[in-house]
Amino acid sequence: MKKIFGFSLIAMIGLLSACEKKLDLSPISLPTTDNFYTQPADFIQGVNAVYNALATYPDRQLNLSETRSDNLYAVSDGGVREWEGINSFHKTIAGNAYVTEAWSGNYTGIFKANLILEQLSGKGASVIADTSLRTRLEAEARYLRAFYYFDLVRWFGRVPVIDKTVSPGEALQIGRSAVNDVYSLIISDLQFAAAKLPEVYTVAADKGRATKYAAKGILALVYMTRSGSTYDINGPGLGLNEWNQALGLLNEIIGSSKYSFGASYANIFSYTNENNPEVIFDVQYNTGSTPVVGATFPWVLVPDAYFQALGKGTQGGLTIRPVSKNLLNSYEAADTRKGFSIQSGYVDNNGVTETRSFFKKYVDITKVPTTSRLDWPINFIVLRFTDVLLLKAECILKGASGTQADVDGIVNQVRNRAGLLPIANVSLARLMEERRKEFAAEGSRWHDLVRSGLVESVMTNWIPVEDVQKVMQPFQKNYLLYPIPQTELDVKPGLYEQNLGY
Repeated sequence: MKKIFGFSLIAMIGLLSACEKKLDLSPISLPTTDNFYTQPADFIQGVNAVYNALATYPDRQLNLSETRSDNLYAVSDGGVREWEGINSFHKTIAGNAYVTEAWSGNYTGIFKANLILEQLSGKGASVIADTSLRTRLEAEARYLRAFYYFDLVRWFGRVPVIDKTVSPGEALQIGRSAVNDVYSLIISDLQFAAAKLPEVYTVAADKGRATKYAAKGILALVYMTRSGSTYDINGPGLGLNEWNQALGLLNEIIGSSKYSFGASYANIFSYTNENNPEVIFDVQYNTGSTPVVGATFPWVLVPDAYFQALGKGTQGGLTIRPVSKNLLNSYEAADTRKGFSIQSGYVDNNGVTETRSFFKKYVDITKVPTTSRLDWPINFIVLRFTDVLLLKAECILKGASGTQADVDGIVNQVRNRAGLLPIANVSLARLMEERRKEFAAEGSRWHDLVRSGLVESVMTNWIPVEDVQKVMQPFQKNYLLYPIPQTELDVKPGLYEQNLGY
């Protein structure tokens, strides 16, 4: 991972930051932006700036999906922390930093995508003689714009659709769009990307860019998410029956022979085995650069005292976010994924034994940065081949073409790698439990529960048993969405209505 397409585009990123006004979705371009694009390399840098907005995506999934789910009982024991309101379903989290970042981070990426798309359709036609390059750059930008909007619609439901750069004044007239309208842009962008992106990149420096199969994989997940339960809220599920559309895309990925099922679970996440055949799309980081643009997600769920006990510097995880007893008890004795993903206690520098467990999945203690906690040298896998296989099984269980034997075969392939015996007649609930352990600490659990229709029953049953401190709010379906950030509501009162329940 010793790269990411020039995330060091300082001049461009600085310009974009300077352009942001009021609403995070509406930075306005300056005349100097047009002056920047004078050669093909400038357009490549412009697209690289769109990738840059992925930098906070991993942390967001750990803070908003993993922490919200039944995988963690993240009640703070060291003062009130931002994650406690997320974990405990507090109604007053509209000002929560994690919620605000989810909105602003994604809209920053969307603005950058809109900006480069306009430049490509304008000056790009005369500056970039290579039409295949111009088309590829457009496809990358549209893939990323769809990616950011998909993240937004899963967190907030209805959001403003902005498909061009707008002024602050114009943005103040744009309200939230219907979820189906948000999906229309997402699907259009991903279909274009799937048709125009290359299957692979032959130039080593382009490793990690979005491919045709990355677009097909995210599009399949979009169809599956749209097909999920509506819960009678304006959330990401529309109750559609698009499982076969998703299955077709997943089968294309499987049949491409571009990816394969890793023999070793731990090796998928090895610092020395990045871009392995399991990886379909990941967030890539460039370590050792100035400014620092490495990863921070490895320590998000790890308490600082653990690093200190091992003679390492404080990272930023602060106090412990314990893995829930429910998840710990769900692992079968022989499951090799448990020991790799979870640290079962430690002794701190004061000789005190911490008995609670926490996720350590991304921590290689030999790779702890020595100069900056913001510079971990590891990529974050967004979509991997095992996910595609298990999503296929989910589609079949939801009614897409296939048999129970197909489902059982997929699940048992995954279980075999984990050192477990085969099972039969896998149900949707059992499949979600298998996914829970396979993707623990990868940020998928909350999305899986919502998409599958199981979130109400799972969380309603989990909270009374797990919440020994009696601090969690009773679960209600309005909590499937996060609140619109208070900063956005305050810009122009009445422009956005708050999501129900907050």
